[in-house]
Amino acid sequence: MKTIVAKNRFILQLISTTMKPTYYLLIAVLFITMNASAQDVLKGTVYERNKSDKLANVFVKDINNKQITITDDNGNFTIRTQIGHTLIFNSPGYTSDTLYVTDLRQKRVDMVSQTISLRQVNVTDTKEVFDPHKEYPEVYTKSKVSVMSPSTWFSKEGKDARRLKRYFKREEEERQIDEAFNVDYVKSVVPLRGPELENFMSMYRPSYAFLKNNNAPSMTVYINDAYKKYQALPATKKVLPKLAPAPASLQ
Repeated sequence: MKTIVAKNRFILQLISTTMKPTYYLLIAVLFITMNASAQDVLKGTVYERNKSDKLANVFVKDINNKQITITDDNGNFTIRTQIGHTLIFNSPGYTSDTLYVTDLRQKRVDMVSQTISLRQVNVTDTKEVFDPHKEYPEVYTKSKVSVMSPSTWFSKEGKDARRLKRYFKREEEERQIDEAFNVDYVKSVVPLRGPELENFMSMYRPSYAFLKNNNAPSMTVYINDAYKKYQALPATKKVLPKLAPAPASLQ
C-alpha cells in the first residue's frame, strides 16, 4: 500500500510541473478513483476440498452489495467487495458456504462435495420462487451478443454474464427435478426409508432431459425399474461414500 501511495505521489508531482491546474486536478481524481476501485476487488480460486481439482461455474455472491460473479474454467473468481462483507459460494453437488472478508488478499476457497439433500416439496406452497430475471436483470442484459458490437462476444463481463445465465438455467432445471423426484413421491412407489432412500435417490436421480420428455406415469415406471436395479446390487454398492465434515470456516 505504501509503495502505491509513493508511486502515485511521484507521478502526480511530475504531472503538476508539466500541466495546467485543471488537468492536474482531473488526473488526480482519476488516480484516486482507480486506486479506490482496485482496493475493492477480491480475487481467489475455488477448489474441491482435499483435492487439487479447481471448480468451474461456482456462483459467488456478496450479500452486502449484491455483487455476483462465477468462477471461470480454472476455478478463478474476481468480485467487487469490501472488508466486512460476506460472500456466499454455491455450486450444485457441493455444500454452500460463506467467506467473511477480513482482508483483500487472494483467497483459496475449499468446497465440500455432497450427496443430494432429501427435502420434501410442497406443490401447494405459495412462496415466491427465486426468479433470476427479476433479481439479476443485468445478467441477462450483459449476456446478449450483437453482430454490430464485437466487444459483446469477447469482453470478460459478457462472458461472465453468459456463464451466470447458464448457472441460473441449470439451477432451475435441478429445482424442477427436485419437484418431480421428491421424497414423498418416491416413498409412495418404493418401500425404502432413511439412508437407503437417500442412497437410492442419489444414485438414480433422473436427468432433466428425461423429465422433459416423460409424464408422471413414465416417472413411476422409471422409479420401479430403478428400484429393481438397486435391489440387484450387492450390499457394498448400495452405500455411498461418506463425506468429510464441512469446514467451520473458509478463511
